[in-house]
Amino acid sequence: MPARLKPFQFLALLLPLWLCAQHILPPIQNYRTFDYHAASKNWGLAANEAGEIFVANNKGLLHFNGEGWTLYELPDRTVIRSVAYIDAKVYTGSYEEFGYWEKDATGVLQYTSLTHLIKEHKFTSEEFWQILSYNDSILFRSFSGIYQYKDDDITIIDSDLISVNIALYEGRLVVAADGGFYLLENEELVRIKDLGLLDGKTIIDMVPTPEGFLIGTKLNGCYLYRNDRVAAWDAPINAELKAQQLNRILPLNDHKIAFGTIKNGIYLYDLEREASQHLNRETGLQNNTVLALLQFKDQLWAGLDNGISRINLDAPITSYTDYSGVVGTVYDLALFQGTLYMGSNTGIYYFEDDRLHFLQGSQGHVWDLEILEGELLAGHNTGTFRIEKATMDKISDISGGYQFAKVPENGSTYLQGTYTGMARYQKNAAGKWQVKRVAGIDFPVNQLCFETPRTLWAAHPYRGLYRMTIDPDYGQIMEKQKIATDALPSNFNIKLYKIKNQIVIQSGGRWHKYDPILDEITDFEEFRPYDHMRLVHHDRGYFWFIDSERSKELISTDLKKDSLAIAEPLLKKRMVPDTEAMVKINDSIYLLSLVDGFGRIDLNGLKQHLRNTEILAPKLAFFRDGEKRHPLTDSIFQVPNGNTRNIRIQVTAPESFRSRYRYALKGPENRSAYTDTGTIDFQNLPHGSYTLLVATLGRDNGTSPIKEIRFEIAPPWYLSWWSLLIYTGVLIATIFIVREYHRRKLRREQVALKRQMHREEQERSAAREKQKLEQEIMQKQKELARTTLNIAKKNELILELKDMLALNKKAFSNQRRYHSLQKKLEASLDGDADWKYFEINFKELHGDFFEGLLRQFPKLTPKDLKLCAYLKMNLSSKEIAPLMGISTRGVEIHRYRLRKKLNMEKAQNLSRFLIQFS
Repeated sequence: MPARLKPFQFLALLLPLWLCAQHILPPIQNYRTFDYHAASKNWGLAANEAGEIFVANNKGLLHFNGEGWTLYELPDRTVIRSVAYIDAKVYTGSYEEFGYWEKDATGVLQYTSLTHLIKEHKFTSEEFWQILSYNDSILFRSFSGIYQYKDDDITIIDSDLISVNIALYEGRLVVAADGGFYLLENEELVRIKDLGLLDGKTIIDMVPTPEGFLIGTKLNGCYLYRNDRVAAWDAPINAELKAQQLNRILPLNDHKIAFGTIKNGIYLYDLEREASQHLNRETGLQNNTVLALLQFKDQLWAGLDNGISRINLDAPITSYTDYSGVVGTVYDLALFQGTLYMGSNTGIYYFEDDRLHFLQGSQGHVWDLEILEGELLAGHNTGTFRIEKATMDKISDISGGYQFAKVPENGSTYLQGTYTGMARYQKNAAGKWQVKRVAGIDFPVNQLCFETPRTLWAAHPYRGLYRMTIDPDYGQIMEKQKIATDALPSNFNIKLYKIKNQIVIQSGGRWHKYDPILDEITDFEEFRPYDHMRLVHHDRGYFWFIDSERSKELISTDLKKDSLAIAEPLLKKRMVPDTEAMVKINDSIYLLSLVDGFGRIDLNGLKQHLRNTEILAPKLAFFRDGEKRHPLTDSIFQVPNGNTRNIRIQVTAPESFRSRYRYALKGPENRSAYTDTGTIDFQNLPHGSYTLLVATLGRDNGTSPIKEIRFEIAPPWYLSWWSLLIYTGVLIATIFIVREYHRRKLRREQVALKRQMHREEQERSAAREKQKLEQEIMQKQKELARTTLNIAKKNELILELKDMLALNKKAFSNQRRYHSLQKKLEASLDGDADWKYFEINFKELHGDFFEGLLRQFPKLTPKDLKLCAYLKMNLSSKEIAPLMGISTRGVEIHRYRLRKKLNMEKAQNLSRFLIQFS
């Protein structure tokens, strides 16, 4: 259903703020056992000035700081039956034990027992069920007696009576015991006479009220004591209290009383109007057995047999919730002839006699509820129906009635968008609806809007936008123009509105309008701040937007100065995405469809509430690093560097209902965010000084004064002051060491330079010696070569002479002379003088060559050594032959024999072996 103001009868416009008071109930927040991590039963409740809650639980004392629960157990882990907050101390009563709790510096509660002050008394299996402040003393009540704690001393108000309740009335202590009433006078109980109506009645609670002293009994309802007389309470609710077994009574503000029952939850009774609201499991309370009640400002706390509930009594935003799941998602609402109707995906429902009823025959999806011409029409999945009281009459078989649009300047004619196109509705003179399908259009139309009496716009759910011209009889589409795809960001789920006589379009989250002069779609600048927000209602210059994609805020604005942002947890998680419907009941009351019911917004009440409610700065609940909690008295929290793995800070605003916070961290690392839990975690922050700025957010996103939390993270050990001192000392020592090192290094370099210069001089001298030696060796080699050459030439000459003599042997007449000459020549060839001279020159070049050969090969002969010397000089066989005075063939034979003596393999080269031998 598009946003629009529905016409209501005069009665609806004057409808009081208590519209549907029975089924529209205050917000309830339930805390289950897995939320507070303790036992199910909660026997007592107390609150301090800041709104922190203390609960007497089967496992111990529960403390709620506004955001989180903490369980504190007694030393013997007994059940705590009663709790009271008096003079900054939390008093508790248990089995044969009572005492008080106080916060230490870190905010943790520490217990002090008082039972050691009791002298000469023995408990008789007593449990302390009630704690009461009385005349500067504190009373602890068990069934067996009353213990009075004052000035660090305990006295026992001794009695043989079984005390079932105590209360203060007109400054006096009233004790209910054994079916009678007693007053405490001079530390003695004095019976009040003539209370016969209470005989045999089990009294469970007593409270003073404006009407008198209200006495609650277990099975007989309430009685009123005033003017020293007791009478049955004549309130209409008393019969219900008898049936549901009354258990607790709590006077509230504004002449109201809360009654907690065993069987059926809580009754909120208005003494002046004699009307009540009922909270039980069917309406959101998690358990019907109420063991304790407490009011803190506009919050009602209930300790239940299974869990704890918090109820916001003065909430300008309330809701109806279908906890059964039968209703399903609500798509539209209408108030018709004093009856509220809901259209959902399962059918039509209405409220009658404070009960929800299903309209028989309405099964199926309901898209639209409209009051047209004084009748309630429902656009249904199967057609369109006229609703009257608890009956429905089908007036159209055209399925899927999305929306009605009144034809301008045409009396009682309407067009309806449907699954298959459009339908025309006209009411005839007889008051009957005549319905006709509009020809020329065959696609689904979920949005339609008139530009002029005969020009209208229609939106296909998936395929975009159309501008059409219809005939004067509104039965035929004459002309149909599809808007170009590039004119809008998206063709999917387009929304259409008629605002200030302009066609306004939302596409792809952005706002546009049609300019008839330019005949084009342009940006709608007035709605630019509300891009990606859905318009759910507009009337008299005020517009309601829902930011359904991001913050889920509901915004009411006149587009000028008056703007209100509603960030209400009760609504934001229950809105119907993209199909929210809002209905205006009167100038203050609006209804909003939800996935499981509907919300009720009292706009004037909300504004008044915001004006009267101060948003208080959050309080610091604890500051904890990775190892410990820090004392809350510290102005700056000092965090060791090793404990920064996780820093957890919790802030609370216990006076607020479902608080939200905004924080900003300033320091070496900057962060900002929102939190709904009050718990802020930082992991592995770098060292340095930080300031955390935290503010509580109101319903309108207004902010409280800033709470400033400062902390310092110590640098790591290697950056601490003593480390820096060590670093400074090390640096100075390093400077001296480096200086000394460089001084010694310079000295070493000087010595090394001198040594190098000396070594280079020696090397140069050695090089000169070497060069000289090489020159000498070269000279000797040349001399050896020359000597060898001379010997070879000489021997060659002698051999030639021998050969010549041998050829001319016959020419010698004297053969003896011939032989003598031959011998002399042979002697010249084998002469030792040449060898000696050669040997001397050879040894000068090759040192111990001969000695080395003889050591390794001792069988070598002098002749072998000669051959070895010649081969080492790399002489060929031909060159060796004259030196040895033999033929070349003889040299080869000798070489062969030498190879054997040297044990050489065939593949080895003899000359190379001897050249390399040393």
